[in-house]
Amino acid sequence: MKRFFTKHGIIVLTVAVVIAVGLCIASAVSSGTGFLYNAVGVIASPFRAAGSAVSGWVGGVNDHFDSVESLQQENQELRKKVADLEKELRKAEKDSEENERLRTLMNLRQQREDFAFASAHVVGRSTSNWEAKLTLDVGTDADVAIGDCVVNEEGFLVGVISEAGLNWATVTTILDPNSQLGSTVFRTGETTVALGDLGLMHENRLKLSYLQGDSHLMNGDQVLTSGIGGYYPSGLVIGAVEEVRTDDNGLTRYGILVPQVQLQQLKQVFVITDFQVVQ
Repeated sequence: MKRFFTKHGIIVLTVAVVIAVGLCIASAVSSGTGFLYNAVGVIASPFRAAGSAVSGWVGGVNDHFDSVESLQQENQELRKKVADLEKELRKAEKDSEENERLRTLMNLRQQREDFAFASAHVVGRSTSNWEAKLTLDVGTDADVAIGDCVVNEEGFLVGVISEAGLNWATVTTILDPNSQLGSTVFRTGETTVALGDLGLMHENRLKLSYLQGDSHLMNGDQVLTSGIGGYYPSGLVIGAVEEVRTDDNGLTRYGILVPQVQLQQLKQVFVITDFQVVQ
């Protein structure tokens, strides 16, 4: 085929021109238009068709890009709406959790009408291996003072305020090695001391010391604050006895306590800013 056009190209071109001229003459005779005008029209017709096709293709491409841009904008708007809805959902869940804590606190208020509370949120936690402390978003402007006990909504002891600023406070939790609380065993009434211990702190445990020689401490016994001396309120749940151990000297025993409150999960707490001393 390639050789054919090489050898006979001029002949083919001549035939094509003759046919085009013939078409022009026939068109001119039938329509009354000039020969030259028709010749130009016949020759230009394929180019007009090609131009129309190209114009249509370009228009289609533009429509396509307009559609893509529209879809991208719509997608961005939908993503923003989804993000806003997720934000509202998180806020609703947070409000629901807080409302549940406040409802539970109402039961505690009914049981302990002598307590005055200041609500607080946990805004920081110690990262040291030597202490277990929390930072709260309330301080002296809410009547919070050093020595105030901190509890969760159920009245389980979290710790004691060790520092207080105008709008912040530090809680030394019951797990902290510096924590020391007069306590009593609910079942037996035995007076003891609940202590933070560096070795036990990393196990989420604390120590129950100064057990009496004839102590009948048992696994599962509830340990509460004793309130002796009036420094802390009485009856706050510290934790439950997990086991009883004997010191290395083999002469004294001590208990291992599991805190009643989950310190790592705390988000909101309540500071007991005032209470009635029971002698």
